[in-house]
Amino acid sequence: MVNIQRNPTRTVKIGTTTIGGDSPIAVQSMTATSTQDIDATVWLVNLMHDAGADVVRIAVDSKKDAVAVAEIRRQTKANLCIDLQESYRLAELVAPHVDKVRYNPGHLYHHEKHKPWQEKVEFLVQVARDNDIALRVGVNCGSVDPDLKDRFPAHDSISPMLESAWAHCEHLDHLGFTRYCVSLKDSDPSKVVEINQRFAARRPDVPIHLGVTEAGLPPDGIIKTRIAFEQLIGNGIGDTVRVSLTVPNPQKGLEISAAREILADIYAGRVRSVVNFGEGLNIISCPSCSRVENEAFVELAQQVKAMTAYAAEHRLTIAVMGCRVNGPGETDDADLGLWCGPNFVNLKRGPEELGQYSYETILPRLKAELDALIEQKKSVGVSS
Repeated sequence: MVNIQRNPTRTVKIGTTTIGGDSPIAVQSMTATSTQDIDATVWLVNLMHDAGADVVRIAVDSKKDAVAVAEIRRQTKANLCIDLQESYRLAELVAPHVDKVRYNPGHLYHHEKHKPWQEKVEFLVQVARDNDIALRVGVNCGSVDPDLKDRFPAHDSISPMLESAWAHCEHLDHLGFTRYCVSLKDSDPSKVVEINQRFAARRPDVPIHLGVTEAGLPPDGIIKTRIAFEQLIGNGIGDTVRVSLTVPNPQKGLEISAAREILADIYAGRVRSVVNFGEGLNIISCPSCSRVENEAFVELAQQVKAMTAYAAEHRLTIAVMGCRVNGPGETDDADLGLWCGPNFVNLKRGPEELGQYSYETILPRLKAELDALIEQKKSVGVSS
């Protein structure tokens, strides 16, 4: 066994699980069903719980979702975390039934825009205290605090994320609330490593949830995540993890088993050399979750991977996102991006919108754009 000196983070209780300190690194996952479909969601929560998930996250975006959570709670023993989407006030409705609430600093602006974010966080802290639950500050590359994002150059995606996380930690500390952890996620493993190293250097006391968002289809998604986890956990950073994979619901247990295998390998010293994903085609896709409005998204991601195999040697990134919450922003940095709605797939070239296409017609259109990009790079003498 490798002797890894963990960061001296404080402990945070999440239901029957404790993260931080000397506690074992916890493993999490997230449902990919409609929360209001109680039977399907309970089935998936229990599937992941039985697979060994210490915490299972469920998205809540409406009062109907919140009502469903109360019934889901009655039908499972899993430790539940709620992923607040657009409305932070829904926390008050779900908190009596769960063990943790995750909020995204970038999403606090969507409702009651006249109120400062600090006031909204104070509301969340009071809800957490009243219901004896934990909070997670979930900073995501695709939905950064808009005020902070404008203060930094467009190419610097890491600094606004860090400033957001640090500001929220300072405010939570100021309120005397320390039962929280932080996550800083990106689809690029190298950025995940850098941002979490920089955060931990300044706040070694705060437990960190690790993950490579939109890691994509297995096995690539597992490899990308392994790269980040080896470098971070191997150096003592990380208290709870998720392996985010694009897989059908019956296979969601793979996220748990993959995480357990990576953790076991790291502690046994079975680490792999770092793979440079910049040397060829990079396909990123999000882990299907309850925000996905058409399950055909998973099949589409698989079709994109198969169709683009001929371009494997070209240094390009294609992003396939499953929803309209984070999808638009999280595809901006890709050469070609797809984000999926209920009936149409939105196609982008970088931040430029190219239009909406049906699930049946998107692949030929994507191939045409991919071919055009390859030819463009050749014509200007840029290595692809």
